[in-house]
Amino acid sequence: MGRMKFLCDIERCIDCGGCVVACKEGNHIPVGVNRRRVITIGQGKPGEKSISVACMHCSDAPCIAVCPVDCIYQRDDGIVLHDKETCIGCGYCFMACPFGAPQFPSGQVFGARGAMDKCTFCAGGPEETFSDKEQRLYGQNRIAEGKVPLCAGMCATKSLIAGDADEVADVYRERVFKRGSGANAWGWNKAYNKK
Repeated sequence: MGRMKFLCDIERCIDCGGCVVACKEGNHIPVGVNRRRVITIGQGKPGEKSISVACMHCSDAPCIAVCPVDCIYQRDDGIVLHDKETCIGCGYCFMACPFGAPQFPSGQVFGARGAMDKCTFCAGGPEETFSDKEQRLYGQNRIAEGKVPLCAGMCATKSLIAGDADEVADVYRERVFKRGSGANAWGWNKAYNKK
């Protein structure tokens, strides 16, 4: 298996929030922390676009580079995980991340924020796989079960694709080939009354 990646097909995302709710409920995420969110660009205007955003599990993750206690690490399959028992809540990872993925349960100052939480690609953490401790600290470990992350599994329009990067790219490439993209996408002119 190659690198694991997310891709949100903005031509399909309808800002329903299903991915956000699936993640929050399925992993028992505390109030105030959102591992995933949907951002809408040009909201209310013709041509608005929505995109589901979470940790992008970067190839050269800036959060790993700035963590002073090395609590963030990358698996061989590219999934970026963290150790909540090592985290000191400094917030450097939050400042380094261009996607705002690292979240903290408290908005307090250095050392009082609590342990960082972020998308785990539903792959758990450093604890024993399927242990009660892993479930409590990190949520479900669907990758070990051979499943896709909850958010992608619950996406009603299948706009959120997750899995092996080569397979994800093939799915997206096939979609673009069949429908076009941007203003050339099938149904675009009809939806916005353009002739």
